[in-house]
Amino acid sequence: MSRRVVHLDGKPVVLAEAPLKGGGQAAVFPVEGDHRTVVKLYRDPPGPDQERRLARMLTMSPLAARPTNCFQPPELAWPTALARGSGGEFLGYGMHRFGEPEHVQLVGLFTRAQRLRLFPDRADWRFLLGVAWNLAFMTARMHYDNLVIGDFSSSNVVVDTNGFVTFLDCDSIAFTDPATGEPFPCLMHTTDYSAPERQTGAPANRSSDDFALAVLVYQLLTAGNHPFGGVPHESTSESTVKDNIAASVSYVVRPELVTVPRGTVDPSVLPPDLLTLARAAFGPGVRAPAARPPADAWLRALDGERTRIRVCPARPLHTYGSHLPSCPWCDRAALTGHDVFNAPRPVPVPAVVPPPPPPPQDALPARRFGLLKVALLLIVLVLIVVVVAGVV
Repeated sequence: MSRRVVHLDGKPVVLAEAPLKGGGQAAVFPVEGDHRTVVKLYRDPPGPDQERRLARMLTMSPLAARPTNCFQPPELAWPTALARGSGGEFLGYGMHRFGEPEHVQLVGLFTRAQRLRLFPDRADWRFLLGVAWNLAFMTARMHYDNLVIGDFSSSNVVVDTNGFVTFLDCDSIAFTDPATGEPFPCLMHTTDYSAPERQTGAPANRSSDDFALAVLVYQLLTAGNHPFGGVPHESTSESTVKDNIAASVSYVVRPELVTVPRGTVDPSVLPPDLLTLARAAFGPGVRAPAARPPADAWLRALDGERTRIRVCPARPLHTYGSHLPSCPWCDRAALTGHDVFNAPRPVPVPAVVPPPPPPPQDALPARRFGLLKVALLLIVLVLIVVVVAGVV
C-alpha cells in the first residue's frame, strides 16, 4: 500500500505504508514524523451518520472532570480530529497513539509467554486483579457518564506497565448527544464477549457491557481461561465459545456438562465473593440481563480482595487469594508440571569429569624396553655372583 496524505483539521499529514492494526471495517495507520498520533481509516466510504457521530464526539470531553494520577494515560482513545481526503471527503479520524511497548492489548495478559515478555517479573495474580479492578472502575465510570462501551473485548482495551487501562475504538461507543439529544447506538460486537441478545442483533446497553466485563474479569483472574470454553457433552460437533454462550453452558456454573480443555484453571482460584458474581453472570445472567452483576458490584468485590492477597514464600510471581489454604499455582505446577506465572526452570546438567588422558602411544614400548634392561642387568649380576662364589 502506497503512502497517502490525509488532512486532520485541514493540516496535511503523511501516513505510513503499513497499518498498525486492521480489521474488516477499518485500519489504523501511524503518522510519519508524529509518534503520538494515529489515523483510523474506514475501508468502505463511511456514510453521513458516521461522520455526524464523529463530529458530535469532538464536541464532548468524557471523563474530563475526573481527577487522574499524573502517571496515568488517557482512559479513552477519543477522536481528536476528522480525517479527510484532498477533496474534503470524510475518511476517518485521528486519535492519540497507544501501542507497544508503553501499552499492550489486554489479551497479552492471557498467556504466560506474553505476560513474561510484556510485564517481566510483574504480571502475577495481584497485578491481574489490579487490572481487573481498573477495568471494572472504568466500566462503572463510563456508565455513570451515560456511555456504553458496546464492542467490549480483550482486543479493544490496552494496558500500560502500571496496570492502567485505556479503551480503543471509541467510534463504536454508544451515547446520547448531550446537546441535541440524538442517540448514537452501537451495533458492533465481538462474539466471544457478546451476550445472547447482542448475537441476535440487539444494540449494546449497560447490561451487555456487564456481561463482557464479567468474562474479562474471569479471564484475568484465571490467567486467560474463557468461562465458556470447552465442549458440552451433548454436543455433536465442535462447539465454539459463541455457541456455548448462546446455549448458556459454562463450566463455571455447570462443570458436569462440559469437557474443558486440558490445563484449564479451576474456578476455585476466585475468592468466594468474586466466584459468586461469576456464577450469577454465567448462569442466570446469560439469558436474563437483569441478573447480571453490574460493574460497581465487581468493583466492590475486587476492591475487598486487594488488601487480602497472600504471597507464596516458595516461588516468585505466586500470589493468590486469602481464601486458599496453600498456593494454588505451586499445587498446580506440582500436579501438571506447568507453572502459570514463572518461566520454566532449566534442568540442571550434571558435570562430567573427563577420564585421565591415556599415555602417549610410544610410551608403552619405551616402558617395556626399560623393564627388559632391568631384568638383563639382574641376570648379569646373578651370574657374576655365581662365578665369584665358584672361584672362592
